[in-house]
Amino acid sequence: MSKVRADISVSVDGYVAGPNQSLESPLGEGGEGLHDWAVGLAAWRGAHGMEGGEVNASTQVMDERQANVGAGIMGRNMFGGGTGPWEQSWTGWWGEDPPFHVPTFVLTHHPRKPVTLSDTTFVFVTDGIKSAYDQACEAAGDKDVMIHGGAHTINQYLAEGLLDELELHVVPVILGGGARLLDNLSPQFNLEQVRVVEAPGVTHLKYRVVK
Repeated sequence: MSKVRADISVSVDGYVAGPNQSLESPLGEGGEGLHDWAVGLAAWRGAHGMEGGEVNASTQVMDERQANVGAGIMGRNMFGGGTGPWEQSWTGWWGEDPPFHVPTFVLTHHPRKPVTLSDTTFVFVTDGIKSAYDQACEAAGDKDVMIHGGAHTINQYLAEGLLDELELHVVPVILGGGARLLDNLSPQFNLEQVRVVEAPGVTHLKYRVVK
């Protein structure tokens, strides 16, 4: 059965990006460190067209994360390019061969024609999270939809009851501010723990969303 999943690295004080995010520093001050556990993995490097890397307790988690994904959703900040009307030459943070390899729906207030880079097509959705959800589910077929982020996007899908699983990669850093996950959610919102994996530099916490 297909699922809608979210998967994101987070500091111990709940931030997925640090303070003062900008075009030059999209993850803000200290935010790059949230992903140190991943970028050295052979599983991550292979998905990004690179060789080498480590194999450790995070490898299975990364393999599972990348399996059975048929479509993705992300906020505009994660695609990049600032605010306001699109600069048409901007094709995202992800280079000429993005690591998604499936249709990816970008939430935005400003229309833009789809952008195809290698085997990833970015579709820009201006009519809200439910429209992106419906389009992604149709594109994914019997595979899963991955909500890539950032925090505001994941928070919206959680608040609307549209998420089935949430996996947090908790990194032992304190950012003190920035983009906060699980913010302003209903106290009636509940999670059921599915799995905990301790690994070098990170603890992986997987939850099922109780509906």
